[in-house]
Amino acid sequence: MGIETTSTLTNSIRDVYKQKYLVGAMSQRLYDQYAVDYTALGADGKSMAELLQSTNINIPFLSRMAPGTTAISETSDVVPQTLRDATSSITWSSRGEALQWSEKLSISVYTDYTARAYEAVGENAMESIELLAEAAAVQGSWVEYATGLTRATMTDTAVATDAIFRQYMGKMLTLKVPGFMDANGEANTWSATMHPFNFHDISESGNVDAIGQYQDKGIHIKFELGQLGPFRLVVSPFAKVFGGAGADFDTVVATTTANAVNALAKTIVTSADVSADIADGELWTIGTEETGSTFYPTNERFKVLSAATTTLTILGEGPNGGLRFDHDSGVAIRNAYSVYPIIFGGPESLVKVYAQDVGEFGQIVGPKTSGVLDQFETLGWKYYGGYGRVAENRLLRFECGTSYE
Repeated sequence: MGIETTSTLTNSIRDVYKQKYLVGAMSQRLYDQYAVDYTALGADGKSMAELLQSTNINIPFLSRMAPGTTAISETSDVVPQTLRDATSSITWSSRGEALQWSEKLSISVYTDYTARAYEAVGENAMESIELLAEAAAVQGSWVEYATGLTRATMTDTAVATDAIFRQYMGKMLTLKVPGFMDANGEANTWSATMHPFNFHDISESGNVDAIGQYQDKGIHIKFELGQLGPFRLVVSPFAKVFGGAGADFDTVVATTTANAVNALAKTIVTSADVSADIADGELWTIGTEETGSTFYPTNERFKVLSAATTTLTILGEGPNGGLRFDHDSGVAIRNAYSVYPIIFGGPESLVKVYAQDVGEFGQIVGPKTSGVLDQFETLGWKYYGGYGRVAENRLLRFECGTSYE
């Protein structure tokens, strides 16, 4: 007498799915910390209707008085000084995205799709608005490069060390960059925002390495390095990286996607056979190379696990280990060195403005129903505002490579 099991009654067994979706790490606000809220200051706290009257918001600057160098005369009056003023402008913009699903989906779906959609809209608003701050922070004319290289020639030997912090403290004090208030009420502390790879190189460099070995082993064992001089280290995987924008490897991979590839995909088909080169380059980049001041927020990096002619099996940053974003056919794929910018600045290094009616971080719109039969549900967000660099002496970008590549 046989016993029926799951292996004998295969047609009677159905797949079981967990209701909860697995999602990736939530992005963080990093570069917004460098922006002074100009709208909240009241100097330009306008309603949405007033803000929309012009595409540019002018930020005024006023010179300081020159120090007095002469004694008060007994026979002639003091000559009043004249202050100078100047303006710099930032351009505001708008952003908004939405999701829509059918009433039938809400009724019949057995996953938490609709609940997750609400979370996704909020996350998308935060990430999209933060990208405006990031774009302003990682572009600009005050930029320095490791060992005298350029972005296009950056390699894995041109890394960040503790030496740059002493140098940049001097430069930021000299240029009188406004800082964060310290415990003594002095505004001479700044942030340094970087990728974890930069943190590794700095931790194992110069004096930091020596102190970590002989005095404070927590630096190496517990990664307890939170500040160097007056700079607070802000370390995040969401810090900007110019993927594949550095020097080429000896074996150059410069191909394109052979067809469109979707978010969460774990394979990519390339237009050229690069299967022999998958060991060259720690991380490859998909997207348009960011040269000069170009900025492409959907560029992403991935690790190639294996390849069969033109099909790459990859490990990406997506929630399932695949890609984060959709990519069209013909998008560039490169294995060149990536470039890691470290941003040095304070709380007034950027300026942000926004329509008060909608708010500093946007406004959720909905949920609302639509359609003749109210058969669709829509949820979205909107934002009116922007971030800008109004004084180039307030934010320094140091571009370097990393030993990890």
